[in-house]
Amino acid sequence: MPYFSTRSHECVTASQAILKGLSNSGGLYCPVLFPQLDNDFIKKLCSMNYLERAAEILFLLLDDYEKSEIIDIVNQAYNESKFDDSRIAPLKELNAQTYMLELHHGPTAAFKDMALQVLPHLLKYATNKNKEDRSIEILVATSGDTGKAALEGFKNIEGIGCTVFYPEDGVSDIQKLQMVTSEGRNVRVIGIYGNFDDTQTGVKNIFNNVDLNKRLNEKGYILSSANSINLGRLLPQVVYYISAYADLLNMEKIKLGDKINFVVPTGNFGNILAAYYAKKMGLPIKKLICASNANNIL
Repeated sequence: MPYFSTRSHECVTASQAILKGLSNSGGLYCPVLFPQLDNDFIKKLCSMNYLERAAEILFLLLDDYEKSEIIDIVNQAYNESKFDDSRIAPLKELNAQTYMLELHHGPTAAFKDMALQVLPHLLKYATNKNKEDRSIEILVATSGDTGKAALEGFKNIEGIGCTVFYPEDGVSDIQKLQMVTSEGRNVRVIGIYGNFDDTQTGVKNIFNNVDLNKRLNEKGYILSSANSINLGRLLPQVVYYISAYADLLNMEKIKLGDKINFVVPTGNFGNILAAYYAKKMGLPIKKLICASNANNIL
């Protein structure tokens, strides 16, 4: 299944999109077509654990990856040495109408772990598929939790470096300490003067700097991203919405085909975009309710 750029007619494979992060025109990669979930597929997920569900769903979205590769990626990402709950993303009942999807069981207690434990392994396979022999440098702009999750996901991954930029006075003390004490021979952290928008704009400018990218290429480096602009960050997040629906079916709280609402806390809207992708794939969703702070972008 090809992916197209929102700013041009460029089409690439899933592994190419993950490797590049942003398109050559600076656009985001989106599916040309969304694979459809039918009732039989959703019913099949009900008898699976989270790892098995993730493999089935990601295989639909990443069709230039072998099924065995997807299974290997999922097993490396979601294991007991990294997640403190074997259910990975358990669904808890608050009352008869409200359920909480717990996404804090990863190594940094941020929901970003759900994707950033997967992305490094997707990227590693993508380099092999596309015969990419240059070293990959991941650039990340963070307002806090993405940074530490990226540093934890990419630490000591061979052939890939990770640099995180954060606003010096724009993250919590705990988040800053998490980042600056990160271990790993291939990771680094840089604080900048400014807010998160300045940080993110700076990183995007690096990606769009043709001369800099040419010089890096000559020295054997290629830039990529671990922010939600990267398809490999977004697609693993689609999984937990579909998995939550299967859990509700198993709990006999809904019947197959019943529509549900998702209330999604989201900053740059990657989290709720993943829910929208699940809806476009046919998951029975009635409403997506965006919970965000007041900001200029919104």
